[in-house]
Amino acid sequence: MPATQEEKARAFRALHEGEPFVIPNPWDAGSARVLEALGFKALATTSSGFAFTLGRLDGGVTLEQVVRHISVLASATNVPISADLENGYGRSPEEAATAIRSAAEAGAVGGSIEDWDPSGELYPIEEATERVAAAVEAARALDFPFTLTARAENHIRGNPDLDDTIARLQSYERAGADVLYAPGLRSGDEIRAVSEATSKPLNVLAHRGLTMPEIVDAGGQRVSVGGALAWQALGGLVTAAERIRDEGDFSVLDQRGPRPEWLGG
Repeated sequence: MPATQEEKARAFRALHEGEPFVIPNPWDAGSARVLEALGFKALATTSSGFAFTLGRLDGGVTLEQVVRHISVLASATNVPISADLENGYGRSPEEAATAIRSAAEAGAVGGSIEDWDPSGELYPIEEATERVAAAVEAARALDFPFTLTARAENHIRGNPDLDDTIARLQSYERAGADVLYAPGLRSGDEIRAVSEATSKPLNVLAHRGLTMPEIVDAGGQRVSVGGALAWQALGGLVTAAERIRDEGDFSVLDQRGPRPEWLGG
């Protein structure tokens, strides 16, 4: 029997209280079904991967399109879905709150709000904290335990200042965020510094220079991959297509389609 949204929400909350876990990022219903079949206990959307499915760059989609995407993934799977809600699709605290409510209505049981504006600006910490507080209030008003993640974007937005990262995440924690996330932390030492300065579960963005044991040892609780799986799939497509185009080589077409059990067949 399919799990209810409240059951998914409570299962997602429990994951943050148990052993560290990986939450991979599908970009469409098929990839979500495969990741669920491979045993992952929760999934998170990727703004860049989803934008690519529409032929756009990251940041080039609307809240309405993201809401439809969340609904598709939530309907296609029986595991918790957390939504990458970028900056909440608007600068005001009210717009951040609306993004949380909309994601929940679409079936998400968690979601993230970041402190970077598409105009190219990191929000001042006071303004960013007001936005997180509004998102937290919207999440708490729901009839299930929505897990709100607050993101400090400075490391990937030209300001890799660890002190600024910590100050931002501490402020977001005080505002009520359930999970903290600073994409762009490069080493175990950076992860440890953030983990030791905060008390909420810490999401870490994986990269090839880090291993799961290193992340866990440094205090990471949740590990996501962002758009990396989508780009891995894209890389395979490009490599095969270039060989077909340049060499007439069809030997690259040796992959089987999805196993029936991955898609519920």
